[in-house]
Amino acid sequence: MDPARSRPPADIGGRAVDNLRFIRETMERASAFTAVPGRGGIAMGTTALVAAALSALVRTPEEWLGIWLVEAFVAFSIGVWAMARKARSAGTALFRGPGRRFLLTLSPPLAAGAILTLVLERAHAVSLLPGMWLLLYGAAVVTGGAFAVRIVPWMGVLFMLLGAVALASPAAWGTAFLAAGFGGLQIAFGLAIARRHGG
Repeated sequence: MDPARSRPPADIGGRAVDNLRFIRETMERASAFTAVPGRGGIAMGTTALVAAALSALVRTPEEWLGIWLVEAFVAFSIGVWAMARKARSAGTALFRGPGRRFLLTLSPPLAAGAILTLVLERAHAVSLLPGMWLLLYGAAVVTGGAFAVRIVPWMGVLFMLLGAVALASPAAWGTAFLAAGFGGLQIAFGLAIARRHGG
């Protein structure tokens, strides 16, 4: 009897399914930017809570704005550093492929926010800044999140909703909305991202 004929047929279907699963997971990793920093988000949220506490003590809109502009610079620096660190540890390029698309789509709403900050400050409409910042940061996260892991766009949607509510609320609540968004939401999503996607 031919020994080749006595062998059971190879499980081609099982191997094909495994190969397809591997290909799909590889393509998903290649198309999604996974270097969104969980721990960096937690750090950014913590500095926002500190800024909220400090800005609640000031007497003038200029002092309040100064604290939040410093906070924006600190948070931006933490975010870029944390993304670069996570991308490096994961062996992915921050400024190529999905990382580049993530940053390019994140940037326009943030740039619009910077310009509108100057415009509203000159118009003595500083009370509109909290809602506008939350709304445009949320828009940035939604657009950037199109190239990131699935949880990121949802974070952006919640920021946008919070910004819309802030714009419709009394101006005196502005700092509380900033603490809730840039502090609370950022920390909550940072914890979720760190737990599910590392870093």
